[in-house]
Amino acid sequence: MPSPFAATTLIGESFVGDGANAAHTNVVIGRKGGPVETAWATALATPSAGHVPFMTVLRPSVPVKPLTLFVNKAAAEGELHQRATWGSAQAGLAQGVTDAVTEGLIPAGDADDLLIIAAMWINPAVDDLDASFRNQRAAAYGAVRAAVTGTPSLADVQAGAEEGPTNPFYTPTPEVLAR
Repeated sequence: MPSPFAATTLIGESFVGDGANAAHTNVVIGRKGGPVETAWATALATPSAGHVPFMTVLRPSVPVKPLTLFVNKAAAEGELHQRATWGSAQAGLAQGVTDAVTEGLIPAGDADDLLIIAAMWINPAVDDLDASFRNQRAAAYGAVRAAVTGTPSLADVQAGAEEGPTNPFYTPTPEVLAR
């Protein structure tokens, strides 16, 4: 079976938890020298107000491998939200990516050749840094797993469409779903 990393770009998504401490992570994974590297470097070099992409570290001066760019979806506002963004969510992302390498989702031999862009949702109402860390870790791992395994399948998406769309912020009523 060919390596999933033969593809130019892998994309994954995961949502874990509920309420203010839920985590939503989108990842793009690709090899250095390809379009993901261009996007990675461009994002790092072009921050905007409230959205400053940064390298994810396990601890200061120890970036996670594959090198992972943290991109916040919500501007960090207020002390606790800032601590969650730069602290618990970053630590969760770092640990989730490291877990993916440790468990072989990302082969250790490929870790230096790959780059990850992670778009991270941290709710401005976050109120528990430990819950935030746990959810971000699981969401990061889940997004990497989805990217590497190519899930969900089209059949999964079509089955979900039959039930109707839903997310933590909105579920349409049957009347709205009717054509």
